[in-house]
Amino acid sequence: MPASQPPPAQGAAKLFGEHQRSFETNRFVYPVVSRRSGGVSIGVNLNPDKICNFDCIYCQVDRVQVSETRFVGTQQLLAELDHMFALVTSGQLFAHPRFSNTPPALRRLNDIAFSGDGEPTTYHNFDEIVAACAQLKRKHGLDHVKMVLITNASMFHRAAVRRGLEILDANQGEIWAKLEAGTEEYYKLVERTTIPFRQVLDNIAVAARIRPLVIQALFMRIHGEPPSVAEQEAFCDRLNEIAAAGGQLKLVQIYTVARRPAEDFVAPLTTAEVDALVERVRERTGLEARAFYGIGVS
Repeated sequence: MPASQPPPAQGAAKLFGEHQRSFETNRFVYPVVSRRSGGVSIGVNLNPDKICNFDCIYCQVDRVQVSETRFVGTQQLLAELDHMFALVTSGQLFAHPRFSNTPPALRRLNDIAFSGDGEPTTYHNFDEIVAACAQLKRKHGLDHVKMVLITNASMFHRAAVRRGLEILDANQGEIWAKLEAGTEEYYKLVERTTIPFRQVLDNIAVAARIRPLVIQALFMRIHGEPPSVAEQEAFCDRLNEIAAAGGQLKLVQIYTVARRPAEDFVAPLTTAEVDALVERVRERTGLEARAFYGIGVS
């Protein structure tokens, strides 16, 4: 496997930079062309109120502007998802101006992603909404399409979340768990949360003993500086500890900033810096690692 994905062509780069959490009159379901999925990802936003238990310095969500939608309307969400399945599978989505320049290789439905404007597992009926989306996926004959949970892993210990993960397991599910630090100090700098680093690490380890996880790790320049070698080494140590505890990690995604971040002191790593971090992870852990680059950097 190559250590990296080739830099995107100009048209694809523009698409990768546009991850709007809105589409037409939809409030909860939105399509994006995802660089990490390599195709169309249908996003399901379970946090329209924009409330999150992390406050990441690189976050792209505009939390200054208050959302008009405060609560998830389950029936409306499912109706939007039903319609989006039809748009994507019929090809009608690519007649829309925002998606008309999608390269042929990316005109495929890769996944349904529980993501959006906050941490999806904080949604109180997480297991029920995952089950309803899985049933709708089956209705459209899309059993082969993945259901991806993009998560900071902070709530895996909750019973409803554990049930939701089991439903994902039974429906071509994949968990992308955020791990972007090796030390408590760096974790607090980047994630700006009161949730202990150890809680996240323990949750990932427990979940990974049950099913293979994908680790998503966004690294960046902070005040012009990339993560130190010591921090990179500590990150590899945490991965090794998870594996040593019986955790299954099938891929480590090393990526960097691709859209405007929350803080202006955050900037993307260079291509060379991303590649070097990928190689460090491969050499120190033996895990498969893949690079995803920032837009407009070299």
